[in-house]
Amino acid sequence: MSGRLLRWVGTGAAVGALLTPAYPAYAVPGPDGAGERSVSDLLTDLQELYRKAEESTETYNATAEKLKEQRAEVKRLNGHLTRARTSVRESRGAAGRFARQQYQGRTNISPYVHLLLARNPQQALDQGHVIGRASAERAATVGRLVGGEKKASDLASEAEKALETQLALAARQKEARDTVKGQLKEVEELLASLSAEQLEDLARAEQEGMAESQQKFLKSGSLSGSQGSAAPTRPPSRRGDKALSYAVRQIGKPYKWGAEGPKAFDCSGLTSQAWAKAGKEIPRTSQEQWAQLRRVSLRKLRPGDLIVYFPKATHVALYLGDGMVIQAPRPGAKVKVSPIAANPVRGAVRPDPSAKPMKGYEPPKLPRGALNGGDTGYGAAGAPRG
Repeated sequence: MSGRLLRWVGTGAAVGALLTPAYPAYAVPGPDGAGERSVSDLLTDLQELYRKAEESTETYNATAEKLKEQRAEVKRLNGHLTRARTSVRESRGAAGRFARQQYQGRTNISPYVHLLLARNPQQALDQGHVIGRASAERAATVGRLVGGEKKASDLASEAEKALETQLALAARQKEARDTVKGQLKEVEELLASLSAEQLEDLARAEQEGMAESQQKFLKSGSLSGSQGSAAPTRPPSRRGDKALSYAVRQIGKPYKWGAEGPKAFDCSGLTSQAWAKAGKEIPRTSQEQWAQLRRVSLRKLRPGDLIVYFPKATHVALYLGDGMVIQAPRPGAKVKVSPIAANPVRGAVRPDPSAKPMKGYEPPKLPRGALNGGDTGYGAAGAPRG
C-alpha cells in the first residue's frame, strides 16, 4: 500500500502553483457584482464558503448532541415527577383516612380516662401504646405528605427549567440548520453561475493545489523528521485497527451534513461512528474530539488516529498511514482516501492513548477507486430534517 499511495501523492506535484496561464480570468461577478474573476479568486471564495458551512455544520452537530442529552434529562425528571405526585396522592389518601377516623371518634372518652377507670390497668396501658403508635403513624403520614409535596414542587420546577432549555436548544439547532442551508445555497449559486469548462478548471486547480500542499507537507518533515516522505506506518491499536476497517468499508458513501451513518456521513460523523464501532465512544464533533482527546505528535501517528483541520478544528479525518487519510470531504463528495494535507492540518488526537500497538498488523485492503473522485465535491447535499 505504501508505494502505491505515495506515488499517487506525487502525481500532481510537478504542476506548480494553483493558477497558471492555462486558467483564464472569467467574467463572473465578484461580491460587489462587477469585474472579472480569476480561477484562483473563485477557488478561494468557494473554499471559504465550504469552510464556513462545515463550521456551521459542527455547530449544528454540537447543538444536536446537547439537545439529545437535554431531552433525556427532561424525560428523567418527568419520570421522577410522576412518581413523586403518585406518592403525594397516596399520602393524601392516608391523611384523609386518619382525619375521618379522628372526626368519627371525637366524642370518645379520652384514653387517659380509660386508664383511670380501667379494672385492668395493664390492658389500658396496652391500649395506650396502640393509640401512641397510631398517633406516630399519623404524624409520619403528615410528614411524608409535606415532604412529598415539597419534592414534587421542586421536581416540577426543575422539569420546567429543563424543558425551557430544551426549547432554547431546539431553536438554536434550527438557527444553525438554517445557517448551513443558507451557506450551501451560496455555494450552489456560485457553482450554477459557472460553465462546465469553468468547473473543470476549478476542480483541476484545487487538485493541483492539494498535490502541491501534500508535497510541501511531506518535505517539511512534519510526519517523520526527514524530508520528502512519510514515516513508516506504525501498527495501530486493536481498536484503532477496527475503527480504520470500519471507515474503509464506508468508502464511496456520500457526504451529508449532520449525518452519522449508515448511508451517509459528515466528517465527524464518520470518525465518531468508526470509533464507536471499535468499542470506544468519542465526542460527536470535530471541535470536541480535538478538545477532549489526547493530543499526539504527527511524527508518532498510527492508523486510526484522528487528523484535525483548520484553526477552529472544524474538519477531521482518520489517519490511514503513509501520509494519507480517510475522510468524508464535504457536500457533493464521497468518503474516500485523500492526502493528509488536503486541508490545513491543525494537529492529531488519539482516542485510545494507553492502548498498545497490535502485533502482526496488516493494512486494510482498499476498495477499487478508493483514491478516485474529487476531494472538492462541487455540489450541495440536502440538509437533514429535525
